[in-house]
Amino acid sequence: MKQRVEITGLLLDKYDGLKERIRAFGRVAVAFSAGVDSTFLLYAAKEALGDNVIALTVRSRAFLESEYEAAVGFCKKNGIDHITIEIDELAIDGFADNPKNRCYYCKRAIFGKMLEAAASKGVERVIEGSNADDEGDYRPGLAAIKELGIISPLRELGFTKAEIRALSGKFGLPTAEKPSMACLASRFPYGERITAEKLLAVGKAEDYLRSLGFTQVRVRVHGDVARIEVLPEQTDGFFDADLRKSVDKKLKELGFTYVSVDLGGYETGNMNKNILKELL
Repeated sequence: MKQRVEITGLLLDKYDGLKERIRAFGRVAVAFSAGVDSTFLLYAAKEALGDNVIALTVRSRAFLESEYEAAVGFCKKNGIDHITIEIDELAIDGFADNPKNRCYYCKRAIFGKMLEAAASKGVERVIEGSNADDEGDYRPGLAAIKELGIISPLRELGFTKAEIRALSGKFGLPTAEKPSMACLASRFPYGERITAEKLLAVGKAEDYLRSLGFTQVRVRVHGDVARIEVLPEQTDGFFDADLRKSVDKKLKELGFTYVSVDLGGYETGNMNKNILKELL
């Protein structure tokens, strides 16, 4: 269940502070995935700086093509200069082997490319959309972002996901109620090798489940087993025999030998639980 936040004067003042923070950059490039956080950040940047904003979007195997298309559409609709950065994550050293710090290597490579793309447009500052809630999870990619000098204004100013959703709703952004998305590589336990075929299978499996009406979906990969996570209140849907058979058939066609449903339901950062225990 998403936390609901009331729009108050204090929250609107906080938003004004965000625009002031961005306005101080003069010109800025926004890392834009078309997700909840980056859409909100890009909207704020556009309000703060007008045409002195560019959006940078990665196109790769690890991100759904539908998300890339959403990013293109948003920028066209809002008159935002948009640059596509083609990335092959599997060519990044340390990515395919999927170590615990995989995200560090990936973010380091991706944001390095973003800095180059921004510089080609004469823009020095790149900003990205991690928020205050990200502090409580295992996110080695944040270290890479910091090392490269990427700015995280939502995190700096303490914006939570619930506040971002509330303000996005007020501003009429299409992402206000959008399910959280994440790189498809996050579906694999650390140490399990990531391949192009597995990434494609995960993306198709999740698209299929969303077509059945499931909103927040993850298909976690454990060898030849697909472990499906949906919202806890939607897990009862799998008690329908016809739906269960259809899902089982489809995912096996995609290459999985076994198909299971996580009875605990979707939980953000599910693959990081053991690592977080180690860090405590």
